Amino acid sequence: MRQIMLDTETTGLDWRNGDRVIEIGCVELLNRNLTGRHFHVYVNPGRSIDAEAVAVHGITEEFLADKPNFAAIVADFEDFVRDAELVIHNASFDVGFLDNELELLGRSRLSSLCSGVIDTLKLAKEQNPGKKASLDALCDRYEIDNAHRELHGALLDAELLAEVYLAMTRGQESLMIGLEEEPAAGELDSAGASIRRMSLKVLRASEAERQAHDVVLADIAKSNKGLCLWLPPEPAAEAPT
Repeated sequence: MRQIMLDTETTGLDWRNGDRVIEIGCVELLNRNLTGRHFHVYVNPGRSIDAEAVAVHGITEEFLADKPNFAAIVADFEDFVRDAELVIHNASFDVGFLDNELELLGRSRLSSLCSGVIDTLKLAKEQNPGKKASLDALCDRYEIDNAHRELHGALLDAELLAEVYLAMTRGQESLMIGLEEEPAAGELDSAGASIRRMSLKVLRASEAERQAHDVVLADIAKSNKGLCLWLPPEPAAEAPT
């Protein structure tokens, strides 16, 4: 499974108003492992950059003056993301901008180029309703170091997104834990291939945890007047003689 973590920086907030892409950052995952391959480019948009946008990403018109335009880098970009699944935080924003750039050149949209898109912003809101879902908030939640992120940057944000995405979807690989361990001698399946066993870590309750558990059960029993399945039935009262 090939996935591309993708992020862009732009001249402003809305491609419909003429805003353009000025930076693209992509990081490759293969079977949920970082491969070390990435795609990163700055793009000359041929227009001014909103002051509010510069305050976010720090990219100025002077810096982009000698950078290539989108037409010069589009083939390399398409080659890097082709047939991969894209993982993007707030996907509608980046996809809208990139589709606009592609259409201005008469090229196919991302939906035709890639196998699909996962929006980690939507995923985060589904997993933790009502909680903050910005990339910084998710880094805090999953204890990912982002202290070096003073400004937004497409490649840096794509690298952070890779760590966040792997943490958010960790359960998808839970059944794969331990598959790299060597099987016991002689363990073969019906086809004669070695069987790889998962090792399970057993965690036992401490004495303090058992006592706290007993207190909770006692409180429940009291509120239910002793009508609890885990309690032995009280002996029937003897009839008076």
